[in-house]
Amino acid sequence: MPSIKTLTVLGTGVLGSQIAFQAAFHGFAVTAYDVDEDALAKARDRFTRLAGIYRAQVAGSSEGKTEAALANLRLTADLGDAVVDPDLVIEAVPELLELKRDVYCKLAELAPAKAIFATNSSTLLPSDLKDFTGRPDRFLALHYANNIWAQNIAEVMGTAETDPAVYAAVVDFARNSGLEPIEIKTEKAGYVLNSLLVPLLNAAAGLLLQGVADPHTIDKTWRIATGAPSGPFQIYDVVGLTTAYNIASASPDAGSQAFAQYLKEHYIDQGKLGVASGEGFYKY
Repeated sequence: MPSIKTLTVLGTGVLGSQIAFQAAFHGFAVTAYDVDEDALAKARDRFTRLAGIYRAQVAGSSEGKTEAALANLRLTADLGDAVVDPDLVIEAVPELLELKRDVYCKLAELAPAKAIFATNSSTLLPSDLKDFTGRPDRFLALHYANNIWAQNIAEVMGTAETDPAVYAAVVDFARNSGLEPIEIKTEKAGYVLNSLLVPLLNAAAGLLLQGVADPHTIDKTWRIATGAPSGPFQIYDVVGLTTAYNIASASPDAGSQAFAQYLKEHYIDQGKLGVASGEGFYKY
């Protein structure tokens, strides 16, 4: 079984930065890549905030341990430099099929043959991408939930071509980085988590667009009636409204298209992107 000790994360947005910090916190040597220095500056801020969150919320954490995690993180805006010698590369770039395919074409040429590739895509099947990786036997999906330190699952889903030893190595990596591996038996868009979550989010969007209730009322109804800690529009804010827009605009469904347009006009064009920007459906 391949051994995973070094990790590269492509994309340092809300979830990419969490993936990188979680692994670094558990002792892995992590390289975090993003497209330019401005993105990396934002990533440094995210890592600093995550260090504070881990000290406050993660059992067994301490200032020394979070400082060690920060020391385990290396940042770069050079893709070739990012993938010089990783055992595992986790791709967490925006949910755009052609963008992801282009990234994998570049990775196939730059990364060493030993490297395992994993997509964190929440909507695309690994089969949509495997032919662009140059190593379909060493490629699979590894999907994280937001707020990794608390909602610590990692869904592992291969294709028919994924080497079982590679699959087992990624399951082992997930467990060693403080996560609960969820082994998916066959390819399924949305995995387990989003197969349950997306219908809820779509229903909430429909209620809003139909004028049935406003976001706060919809969220309050869900929280009080089910005991859930967050309502669907709070979840949208955490996921990020740009991600929600990308997913909705890529759907052929008329309702999804209408929601994408609503998000663009009322939120994204005004810089309201969710938790990451300080305001979305709620202010933070």
